[in-house]
Amino acid sequence: MKIPSFLIVGENIHCTRIFKVGGKNVGPNKTGRPVITYAVGREMRELPVPDGFVQGGDWAAGKVKHCAVAVWQGLYGGASEKAAAVDYLKTLARRQEELGASWLDINVDEFSTDVEERIRAMRWTCQTVQKAVRIPLSIDSSNLDILRSGLESCDRSRGKPMVNSVSLERKDAIELAARAGAVVIASAAGEEGMPCDTEGRLANIRRLMPLLEAAGFDRPSVCLDPLVFPISVDSTNGVKFLEAVRALRAAYGPSIHIVAGLSNVSFGLPNRKLINQVFSWLAVEAGADGGIVDPVQINRAILESLNPEERNFKLAADLLLGRDEFGLNYIEAFRGGESG
Repeated sequence: MKIPSFLIVGENIHCTRIFKVGGKNVGPNKTGRPVITYAVGREMRELPVPDGFVQGGDWAAGKVKHCAVAVWQGLYGGASEKAAAVDYLKTLARRQEELGASWLDINVDEFSTDVEERIRAMRWTCQTVQKAVRIPLSIDSSNLDILRSGLESCDRSRGKPMVNSVSLERKDAIELAARAGAVVIASAAGEEGMPCDTEGRLANIRRLMPLLEAAGFDRPSVCLDPLVFPISVDSTNGVKFLEAVRALRAAYGPSIHIVAGLSNVSFGLPNRKLINQVFSWLAVEAGADGGIVDPVQINRAILESLNPEERNFKLAADLLLGRDEFGLNYIEAFRGGESG
């Protein structure tokens, strides 16, 4: 499938992102110090993990929030740790830009429970990342003050920043985004929860759009998010999302964008990369023109290279479209190595 354009909101600079302790990215270095390792070209570099992380519950459970480590070292580490933190985040940012990201999503909500500390973390992270890339940032937070601090830290010479996200339950973020001259991800979430079906998504968007228009947003400045839910919870979630995409494209025409967190669809399933790529392909076919994704795994070139006639594609598509009841065929193939 030829894809004219695919907007990527790079999702990799999030304090929710996890590496496995003892995996290829996390372990002791030659001196025994716990570090996160990463490549810059052919050179392997290290980001030291603070003692507080090693002594925490996540580490005991075998995981570490690697972006949170970088932010902590950037705010509180010594000179060498600060330098490593800056280098690590800039490396993540540049890699996403190289692979076609249009914005880089920044989220520090899980860095701390203290709002003032999260505001400092957002400002430092935005300023650090913005110096590394020529593209704008997407500011992502459940807290309005943190959103504001992120927008204030954006370099407007890179282009319009993005607010992720506004919705009927977050109407106050609409005014903030308008004052900042931002583009918005407009979520289909309702005032009191998430829509459970296609019509609920459409109804919420129909109510949200007049609010955005009244605030001065034209359609090219709006990225509709019909919301992706895991098919492991409900096998019809993929189909409902695709139905909503088709309906929104028909209702609002070609100038509006449809961009969603496409990788949410695969939570709890094996070989998530394959599922996410095929789902992104199906979303584009239905009328979406972007995603909040990891551009290392999902980008325009990768999507154009997918072949819907290949066995692995068909296995994932059947799973996503509800044709593989309980995912039995997909899981059996995965266990046998066919879809790995």
